[in-house]
Amino acid sequence: MLLAFLAVFSPTPGWPQELPIFDAHIHYSQPDWSVYPPEAALAILDRAGVRWAMVSSTPDDGTLRLFDKAPDRIVPILRPYRTRNDMGTWTGDVSILSYVESRLQRGVYRGIGEFHLAAGEATSAVVRGFVRLAIRHGIFLHAHTDDVAVEELLRLDPKVRVLWAHAGMSAGADTVGRLLDRYPNLSVELALRSDVAPGGQLDPAWQSLFLRHSDRFMVGTDTWVTSQWDRLPDIQAGIRAWLRQLPREVAEQLAFKNAARLTGKPY
Repeated sequence: MLLAFLAVFSPTPGWPQELPIFDAHIHYSQPDWSVYPPEAALAILDRAGVRWAMVSSTPDDGTLRLFDKAPDRIVPILRPYRTRNDMGTWTGDVSILSYVESRLQRGVYRGIGEFHLAAGEATSAVVRGFVRLAIRHGIFLHAHTDDVAVEELLRLDPKVRVLWAHAGMSAGADTVGRLLDRYPNLSVELALRSDVAPGGQLDPAWQSLFLRHSDRFMVGTDTWVTSQWDRLPDIQAGIRAWLRQLPREVAEQLAFKNAARLTGKPY
């Protein structure tokens, strides 16, 4: 048992102990601000070995607070929710489109999202507007949705780039692989997907998919509630444990290189 444990959780020989991480799913929303001021939030990222992070927040001012403190490591993603009340109504609220278009004029955002999208909602004027804005500004859409809705989104325009949050939350490796095979502009982040490595052991189906599409996956935490900030270093330690079960060049792609390429961030 001890040898089996060490085989799973020990670094591959010759690896550095700490692999730099580009976290593709961080929120710094209003409830977090009083608990973790920007300096404290950045210190948590330091302890977790997160060198860069895509950050979106409700409201967007949270993202800008972190970006102002650490512009070299924070990559702003524009969340369309002005308040949490927008989460369930945004696809039918055309004022959201004007809000996003106005905020994008700052020129600092590398994506629009994370937004929640249900099947059948991709045809709304707001979503179609997001697609046009993303293409016009050379940025991507970060969508929390299932496999049906993400495909509807991708079909709106072959030029739109989509980062699929949580790999669809419950989509299996076969479903994710099918969509990656079909849509070259689809990337996938793995926040909250503990089933990728149950008990710390990389699932064979996911491992095979990571090897096949090593340029399309990213890791993330998702600080969707303040308590996730407390857990962030432990979450990232768990991610590193299964990354070390991959060939080093593949692990580096998932850990930071793919996210850097998507956002245009040098590393």
